[in-house]
Amino acid sequence: MKYRTVVMYTEIGCFVSCLCGWILVCSTLPTEYWTFSEVGSIVLTTSNYYSNLWRDCISDTTGVSDCKDYPSMLALPAFLHACRALAVCAVITGFFGGVLTLIGMKCTKIGGSEVANARVTFAGGITYLTSGFCGIITYSWWANRVITEFLNPNFRAQKFELGAAVFIGWAGSILLLSGGTVLTYFSGKEGLPSGSSNRTHRPATARTRKTYMLPPTSSRVTLRPPLFYEGRKSRPSRVATKTTGTFSREDFV
Repeated sequence: MKYRTVVMYTEIGCFVSCLCGWILVCSTLPTEYWTFSEVGSIVLTTSNYYSNLWRDCISDTTGVSDCKDYPSMLALPAFLHACRALAVCAVITGFFGGVLTLIGMKCTKIGGSEVANARVTFAGGITYLTSGFCGIITYSWWANRVITEFLNPNFRAQKFELGAAVFIGWAGSILLLSGGTVLTYFSGKEGLPSGSSNRTHRPATARTRKTYMLPPTSSRVTLRPPLFYEGRKSRPSRVATKTTGTFSREDFV
């Protein structure tokens, strides 16, 4: 199996994982069971209190339930506003992450070149990671607040326990984080340039002070002494011959 085929099936699996996680996160927003509490010792008069980011609800054993929105937005604690903002950001970023991943996946063939698709998929993976982090922070912060109030002996108000929506949100956030991490790894490995490819190498045929061009022919070059020495060797040696004359006695007479 080729590497491209393996990456394509991996992208499909990660997209399905992130899509399921995003659906789970979206399903927790309208759910009222973020916290719940049961009050009463007699079965016929037992009341259940439960709430979420937007409203408080109450129901009894007869099946009658009633919900009421928070009356004032400015009177709410700061952590509730932060949880609302993070939950909405998780939903929005997860949606855009799905759009980017669909455009950049190898099986869809919507984008341009392989490098461009890999970069789009990398952006989708980063968006999925952002959605997962927003979700995990929201549910962990909410759970920490509920557990702290429940275990505090000085807290005199009504105490609540963790609802099913918090655990569903944790599962969805983990799916988003795992799928986004794998998507970011494979797409970033293919789409982002590495540091070694940006280096410029000097061509080997460039002439410098200490390098010289080889002769174009591959014939063997025989080294011969310079012409100066050849001229000295070929120049005939001059022999200084002295003309020795023979003189007779009559010449001096």
